[in-house]
Amino acid sequence: MSVYDVWLALALVLIFEGLMPFISPKSWRSLFEQMLTLEDGQIRFFGLIVIALGLALLLLLTL
Repeated sequence: MSVYDVWLALALVLIFEGLMPFISPKSWRSLFEQMLTLEDGQIRFFGLIVIALGLALLLLLTL
C-alpha cells in the first residue's frame, strides 16, 4: 500500500461523505438534528461500530 492509495481512499471518503448533503440536504440536516439529541455514549458506540466495519472491510479487501 502506497501513499497514493491512502490519498485515493481519502478522496473516496470525501466523495461518499458529500453525497448525502448534495442529494438531499433536508434529510442530511434532519439526521444531524437527530444526532444532537443522542448521548455521548451513544455517539461513541456508533463511532466504534463504524470503525469496526471499516477495519473488517479493509481486512477483507487486503486478503
